[in-house]
Amino acid sequence: MGGLYYWVSKMKADKPVLGYVTGILYSCAMIFTGTSGNLSTALYIASMAEVGTGITLTRVQIAAMAWGVNLLSGIINTFGSRGIGTVAQINVWWTLIGTIILVVTLLVKSPVKMSEHPDDRFQNSASFVFTDLENFTGWENKGFVVLLGFLQAVYTLEGAETSAQVAEEAQNAEWLAPIGIAASIVGSWFIGLIYLLALLFSIQSIPSVQSTSFAIPIAQLYYDAFLAACTCFTASSRLLYALARDNAIPGKKAFMSLNRFQAPWVGVWLSATVAIIISAAYIGSVVAFNAILSSAAIAVMLSYLQPILCRVLWPESMGERGPFHLGRYSRIINVISAMFTIFVCVLFILPTSMPVNALNMNYSIRSVPFLFSF
Repeated sequence: MGGLYYWVSKMKADKPVLGYVTGILYSCAMIFTGTSGNLSTALYIASMAEVGTGITLTRVQIAAMAWGVNLLSGIINTFGSRGIGTVAQINVWWTLIGTIILVVTLLVKSPVKMSEHPDDRFQNSASFVFTDLENFTGWENKGFVVLLGFLQAVYTLEGAETSAQVAEEAQNAEWLAPIGIAASIVGSWFIGLIYLLALLFSIQSIPSVQSTSFAIPIAQLYYDAFLAACTCFTASSRLLYALARDNAIPGKKAFMSLNRFQAPWVGVWLSATVAIIISAAYIGSVVAFNAILSSAAIAVMLSYLQPILCRVLWPESMGERGPFHLGRYSRIINVISAMFTIFVCVLFILPTSMPVNALNMNYSIRSVPFLFSF
């Protein structure tokens, strides 16, 4: 158990502070990411309720749904690898079958646009899908607006290495863990591309999506985040277990306690409890809630950066390689990965909208230092 934390600690045993920072940072990041995903699920439900009934739910009602989703995430993780394995299988088939249904439905049933000739009916052109730029940020520099698009793309990479967190609970982990990481990224890219193409070829009005009154805009098209967010608590609980095992945090006996399903239940329910407390902030102020969660993505990327930098700065630290590796291309890929990660971390702290005010301020510039204060 431990994933990123274990890798850094193993490669730089002479600098234990690097492993400690990685472990604490990624534990917080996974809890925050799970909180964000479960609140998104509540927002999707609220949006669907508004579509079906015309009733707009209050922030209190949305927060209450988020609490329920967090509790459900905790319950699923309490069943350990058995529960997570079941969820993973459901997630795979849900994603594959759901994507096929959504793509076919959107392409077949979405209203087609009319041209100047009544008999000529068409959907959005390839030129619109691949070259049109819609700027709602307030920034005048189109190049910077394109770079801001990395933010959502990078967000989808969070938790991609979760299979490494449960490697000790699997057989043939030296093969299955890296294959799971690579497969999750490639699969997400492929399925996501198909889904986005269907959305863009079918969308009727981007401004109407941007200005919708629904709790979350993409709910007009449909999306579900729960099953992915659930695995964030899997990662955070295993990280807390690993940190306690190595005497990096207090409460060693509690965090290393396993239930009859061999799940680190204290870490699971600490993650769920913190998520519920953070979700409560959504009732009082959306700004306060966003200030807490705005650090999640950058904290994840900074955590990913640690083992990559160890490989770049101390290439001899790897020791004996496992059966799954990138051979002679490993170093150059690590250098490119480190540069890209640093680049997107800088993007993460810049304002995403102009002019900047209290509601659209990017608070990660302040919340990330708060995490490092631990």
